[in-house]
Amino acid sequence: MKKKILVLCTGNSCRSQIAEGYLKYFLGDKAEVYSAGVETHGVNLRAIITMKEDGIDISNHTSNQIDKYQNIDFDFVITVCDNAKERCPFFPSKATKLHYNFNDPAKATGTEEEILQEFRTVRQTIKEFCEQFSSVHF
Repeated sequence: MKKKILVLCTGNSCRSQIAEGYLKYFLGDKAEVYSAGVETHGVNLRAIITMKEDGIDISNHTSNQIDKYQNIDFDFVITVCDNAKERCPFFPSKATKLHYNFNDPAKATGTEEEILQEFRTVRQTIKEFCEQFSSVHF
């Protein structure tokens, strides 16, 4: 049976979407990967652009509220920001909970190129986290 992974963030627009994309890439058919937010802000266009630069298409991802997944028995719940960790509802499951507070690239300021560079920096950090997670747990 495939393991089920939930990636949680505040708005399910950037960091959790990037992590979902990389976990699906690294794990293939070894796991079912979901992402959700405490709120939903839509998938950030810059997240889509920077992932496409690395060969991963997340343009069909949807921004989902955590309540949608209440009845799934997850093996792993990964929070990717402190706000989501603090506001994460209790999951009555055996899920292993992991946390990493990635910078929020949506809060970057400056020129478009400077903002995209922040997205690339955060994308690389999330990619390394997902690659390590995949090799350790699968």
